[in-house]
Amino acid sequence: MIELRTPAEIEAMKPAGRFVAETLATLRDETKVGTNLLAIDRRAHDLIRRAGAESCYIDYHPSFGARPFGKVICTSVNDAVLHGLPFDYDLRDGDLVSLDFAVSVDGWVADSAVSFVVGTPRDEDLALIDTTERALDAAIAAAVAGNRIGDISHAIATIAHADGYEINTDFGGHGVGRIMHGDPHVPNDGKPGRGYPLRAGLVLALEPWFLQTTDELITDPDGWTLRSADGSRGAHSEHTIAITEDGPIVLTDRSHLGAA
Repeated sequence: MIELRTPAEIEAMKPAGRFVAETLATLRDETKVGTNLLAIDRRAHDLIRRAGAESCYIDYHPSFGARPFGKVICTSVNDAVLHGLPFDYDLRDGDLVSLDFAVSVDGWVADSAVSFVVGTPRDEDLALIDTTERALDAAIAAAVAGNRIGDISHAIATIAHADGYEINTDFGGHGVGRIMHGDPHVPNDGKPGRGYPLRAGLVLALEPWFLQTTDELITDPDGWTLRSADGSRGAHSEHTIAITEDGPIVLTDRSHLGAA
């Protein structure tokens, strides 16, 4: 069921968006070569506790997950791109890291993700991250009342295809509100002018993610972490946005915090 939010409800969602944005900016600043993935999770858990927020991940057990997630943040590294379950791993120079974080504050959810390189970056990794960020910008620009879901999907795909990346549509954007994953599904490829009509009050998490040389995923033995089938690296950028009569509002905007 697709739900539209009132202006007052969108206003009530802003604290969740701010907290998610601030947490990701903090974690990105603190994540360096040598940082352990479990330490990132512990830090995120502590920030959640201090804020009186609730994790959307720790008890999350959808049909595609082998068991409840058990952690509060997704940490995907190098060829992992989605749902990375934190484990005992110290980040190495040049690792490409994606952090995906969602919480509920006062009953409202926000969801966002950022990708970056610790230490010395590879040009091809920076190019991949840049594509996801520009695709997200294009998706947000297309998220206006009167357009359709296909217009958002097409905007994402146009950027990816121009940069030579293939697209997997199994996982993509989604509705956000009282729960983390709701309708409608927003694939990262689609036809303009098709799909559900965008209306003021629709709140979406838009999340372009791409792999360098494939569109095929495999699942780790942990039952959660999704990796490229060929070992190539992946990147993921995500924001929660609200469609209004005056244009999209980025609820998880980090630009004022010094993080894209």
